Amino acid sequence: MTDWGFRVLNVFHRSVLRVSGGRLGSHAYGADMVELVTMGRRSGHEHSTMLLVPIRDGANLVLVASKGGDQREPDWLKNLVANPRVRVSADSTSVEMMARIATPDERAFWWPRVVTRYRRYEEYQRRGAREIPLVICHPRDESSQEF
Repeated sequence: MTDWGFRVLNVFHRSVLRVSGGRLGSHAYGADMVELVTMGRRSGHEHSTMLLVPIRDGANLVLVASKGGDQREPDWLKNLVANPRVRVSADSTSVEMMARIATPDERAFWWPRVVTRYRRYEEYQRRGAREIPLVICHPRDESSQEF
């Protein structure tokens, strides 16, 4: 899919969520969907994208930077590497979080669980030249409520 196609899909998905009050589009493939908001590394403006959350570990989320199997890293990943302060919204709840790329040991632990939740990630990884990063997000304030 082209970058333009991803943008259109994200706008459509957010619109469906808002119009339906979260009744439609908040879950897919047996997992939750969230809106991830990052700060643009060059523009300094907020950017949001809709992402599948294959793993929730307490208040922490594991996200997959697959970009639909594309060989390029998603812009949201580049943004959070530059500024790890992100906002994650789901089910009318918004949580300020810190995000980071999983260490090799964390990826080795989480990857089998991720592909169990959504098999296409395994296909994306197999056909691609880059290792698909996993991103760990945790609340900035550890006393924050979970989603």
